[in-house]
Amino acid sequence: MADNKKMVEAITSRDEDFAKWYTDIVKKAELVDYSGVKGCMVIRPYGYAIWENIQKDLDRRFKETGHENVYMPMFIPESLLQKEKDHVEGFAPECAWVTVGGSEKLTEKLCVRPTSETLFCEHYAKIINTYRDLPKLYNQWCSVVRWEKTTRPFLRTSEFLWQEGHTMHETEEEAVEETLRMLKVYEDFYKETLAIPAVVGRKTEKEKFAGAEATYTIEPMMHNGVALQGGTTHYFGTGFAESFDITYQGRDNKLHFPHQTSWGVSTRMIGAIIMVHGDDDGLILPPRVAPIQVAIIPIAQHKEGVLDKAYALADKLKKQFRVKLDASENSPGWKFSQYEMQGVPLRLEIGPKDIEKNQCVLVRRDTREKIFVSLDNIEEEISKLLDCIHEAMYNRALENMKEKTFAATTYEEFLTTAKETPGFIKAMWCGDAECEAKIKDETGGVKSRCIPFEEEKLSDVCVCCGKPAKHMVYWGKQY
Repeated sequence: MADNKKMVEAITSRDEDFAKWYTDIVKKAELVDYSGVKGCMVIRPYGYAIWENIQKDLDRRFKETGHENVYMPMFIPESLLQKEKDHVEGFAPECAWVTVGGSEKLTEKLCVRPTSETLFCEHYAKIINTYRDLPKLYNQWCSVVRWEKTTRPFLRTSEFLWQEGHTMHETEEEAVEETLRMLKVYEDFYKETLAIPAVVGRKTEKEKFAGAEATYTIEPMMHNGVALQGGTTHYFGTGFAESFDITYQGRDNKLHFPHQTSWGVSTRMIGAIIMVHGDDDGLILPPRVAPIQVAIIPIAQHKEGVLDKAYALADKLKKQFRVKLDASENSPGWKFSQYEMQGVPLRLEIGPKDIEKNQCVLVRRDTREKIFVSLDNIEEEISKLLDCIHEAMYNRALENMKEKTFAATTYEEFLTTAKETPGFIKAMWCGDAECEAKIKDETGGVKSRCIPFEEEKLSDVCVCCGKPAKHMVYWGKQY
């Protein structure tokens, strides 16, 4: 048990140093390793298995809404990137460039894709001719590169995995509907699969995506009250279409520019899972993305019949759940700590006495509660418990978000709240970017997170300048 204690103590307390706690978990739970390239990460099998489960769930949702997967090149010629002025200016500081191919200097620099709007537009210009070609509902699973100055695994890395949807529509109405529909897909996924609540709404003009007319966002809160931009959807209007000369013959036999959207989420979601649900013993994984949903631990496995029963039970449960049987020579106590560290939702213990009673012990990772269950209806009980764990995880995260969400009606109250109580601050805003900048400067980084779809009227005036208020905004620091 000394080894168990040592392994748990290696994790810095969440309340002592949240950043160090996070880093300890991603390493100790074997999610990532650092690579030889600064700012890039090696996603280890356990971490990648979480991403595969995320990808599988989201891909199903995308296809159910009519989207098809494609793949675009990873290189963007400089001349292509320059076609949309606002877009290229927004990404210029983060672009990585290829200037040499083989042993020869390239005649034109190639950008390693930070996002793929320009590539999709180049392709759409070739294949969209009439209204019958619309809508185009495409999605891509790939990696992108953004040369970050400060990096942290999953949250902000120079290369990361993501999906990016890029669609074209006949009308503004259809495109806006798509933008909001995909935001709802993300919101449902966070709640139904990741057990994470979030604030959703529209980004301010200052915070919207480069080249977009409107950007919408999902903003979950981490355990420490800091926000994470969990996913965004964008309505581009016809700006890109005009820059790339994408036209189609409409139903009126005239040429029109199609209306465009894009939307994406990334491996940053794994960082959200860690920071929303984890504790001082490691990960607590939502059952619906956990690579192992049930870890079977034989007790006194050297005794006759124990391993045979454990293997038979594993074969039975694998038909319905993601199961791992650990028959290694490590002690049960070591195994308990290992699977707690990795956030496995349920631990199943079975030993000689359990076999005699035709039962097993199920232990919840989230609450440590032990439940004795008959082997006759084990599948039904596990299914119920996994759903119960998901619901409990969501409710705990929701309660944390509620407890760390505050309202401020005066600037003094806003500054005091920002300084003393990390979390979201709801406050009225005049719509002026200067007030956004002032708030960020005077609070050490509190920014507008979003304008929620359902706004409360906390007062009639802007919390910062006192001018008439236009919107209620959620404010907060972010990763």
